[in-house]
Amino acid sequence: MTSTVEENIGEDNPVIRNTYERQLQGYWDTKTTDDINLLLGAEDGLYHHHYGIGGYDPAVLAAPPERREALILREMHRMENAETELILDALGNIPAGARGMDAGSGRGGTSFVVAERFGCRMDGVNFCAHHIAFAERVAKERGWDDRVQFHYANMLQTPFADESFDFIVSNETTMYVDLHDLFAEFARLLRPGGRYVCVTWCRNETVADRSDASRRIDEHYVSRMHRRGTYFQAMAANGLVPFHVGRHTAEAIPYWELRDHSERRTGVEKPFLEGYREESMDYLVIGCERVR
Repeated sequence: MTSTVEENIGEDNPVIRNTYERQLQGYWDTKTTDDINLLLGAEDGLYHHHYGIGGYDPAVLAAPPERREALILREMHRMENAETELILDALGNIPAGARGMDAGSGRGGTSFVVAERFGCRMDGVNFCAHHIAFAERVAKERGWDDRVQFHYANMLQTPFADESFDFIVSNETTMYVDLHDLFAEFARLLRPGGRYVCVTWCRNETVADRSDASRRIDEHYVSRMHRRGTYFQAMAANGLVPFHVGRHTAEAIPYWELRDHSERRTGVEKPFLEGYREESMDYLVIGCERVR
């Protein structure tokens, strides 16, 4: 398989376009050894850079000390895999001949899950070179490289032709970009009637002033979390019409409760718990179709 890390690096299509993107790329470039992600995906090859939903087995917290951390990490990974089901369910029936794009594909977990479920072709887009190299290695080792490829590119300015994709997904990546620019690019890439599904954490503007939880999360991740309403405004402005909106805020809380017990906790657990419990933040799944 031809290496994609060197693709599209040049004056005509610069991958990193401004100071913020350079800062963000620098943040991810330093995370080459990230136990909270790498340990969880080692067993099944699904390395995620998103979080989990649903309840957890409280028995793992009562396990003997020498087994407790391993059981916590395994349970967290199960919840991460369950989260990807939100995307699969929202996409509906995708034919095996379809082509999809994973915007901000990380180490490939979501791309692999979607390709495995539907038997379709997936193109992951990411501007972190070591993530791409990692994902390509996993794809080859697991025999997934015939359907999944990864590209060093900016999801706001991809190298693909107009109407290249039947669907696009993004899994907790939209808080790093301008939504109007992003959805304009997705509308260009989608074929008429094509679907876009995102999972995201966002500010609930009706009560967001009650808490600074989202500010602390942005500081931790170098993110720029959006208000909930901005998603729908930007979609409407770009001819993307929602057909599914799911609010899973309460279901997101147990993951962070469990992660707060892990030896690998990073300190961001508290603001996520605060934001979700007081509902100054939301955890959403949005599915839409390109109508023009």
